[in-house]
Amino acid sequence: QVQFVESGGGLVQPGGSLNVSCRVNGTQVEWFNMGWYRQAPGKQRVLVATFYRSRGTEYEDSVNGRFTISRDSAKNELHLQMRSLNEDDSGVYYCNIRPPGNFWGQGTQVTVSS
Repeated sequence: QVQFVESGGGLVQPGGSLNVSCRVNGTQVEWFNMGWYRQAPGKQRVLVATFYRSRGTEYEDSVNGRFTISRDSAKNELHLQMRSLNEDDSGVYYCNIRPPGNFWGQGTQVTVSS
């Protein structure tokens, strides 16, 4: 069974930086296009960044230039470096394949607030 274990979230001030990570169990990250998704309170979960099998990347417009997605095949992990954070970046961050499967991890909470 595929499992996603997200970590690294926390409270950060506007303009700050944060890195979140996802350990993947039960499959190999390099076999799939992988994504980071965010769910803000009262809103639907949205895709914010993609790491393609080809090693290309893609970002949602609001995070482009501020977020960097990466993959560590040796550790079977997916990472998201976030900088110049603003309050709209707050939410629970999840990793999953793209398009997402039916199983989700617990996510990691990112709160941007002064």
